[in-house]
Amino acid sequence: MRINWNYIKATLLLVLVLFLFGFSNQRNNAKKVNSIDIKFEQGENLFMTYKMVNNLLIQNGASVKNRPKSLINLNELEKQVLNHPMVESATTFLTVDGALKTRIKQRTPIGRIYTHSKSYYIDLQGEKMPLSQNYSARVPVVTGFSRTDKTLDLFKLLTLIEQDEFLQKQIVGIHKSAENDFILLTRIGNHKINFGSIKNSKEKFKNLKAFYNYTMTNKTIKNYSYINLKYNNQVVCTKKESHGA
Repeated sequence: MRINWNYIKATLLLVLVLFLFGFSNQRNNAKKVNSIDIKFEQGENLFMTYKMVNNLLIQNGASVKNRPKSLINLNELEKQVLNHPMVESATTFLTVDGALKTRIKQRTPIGRIYTHSKSYYIDLQGEKMPLSQNYSARVPVVTGFSRTDKTLDLFKLLTLIEQDEFLQKQIVGIHKSAENDFILLTRIGNHKINFGSIKNSKEKFKNLKAFYNYTMTNKTIKNYSYINLKYNNQVVCTKKESHGA
């Protein structure tokens, strides 16, 4: 009977590799977390501080730093970060050299809603977002809404403003009137815009931008106090009253 030395060598090599892998894995798990590295997407923390995130990276009431890697529950730590109302997405992982790393994407507000009882943001997903003590976003201020009012149409309007660089700079406020019309407040010109309903929004904004291009070119934009876009494919303007002698 011939002995298959190649088979025996392959088996021994496999056993050796498994042993070394197990030994290396055991040493790796015994290694302690030596640092915590937090990074915010795009390099901006804005609504959260590094200390706030550090306070979320705790296990059994204490920091995970100097704990063996084998005792770290990454899923639980990541869940705690994700549960923060300012966080849109997050990943938490351990490196070979013992660093616990967390990468965070914060939620993006597109409007700030004031009601009689409280104030809050609405974000890019149309969800409510609490205010932050660390940073105040420069977004349109929204009034005229009650706690029970639906905000879907408002979200659509804010999204269109968010997607346009000029409108972002020009529209500083939105008020919902008693007739359920959206009244836009502007940065340049000190006038109000009756936008009406959300219907035909893209066409209305197209007409509005054409009006601005014309009046800013001939420097007459400050002559108007009221612009009505409520009616389909029309821009109806009201001039300011003259107070000449």
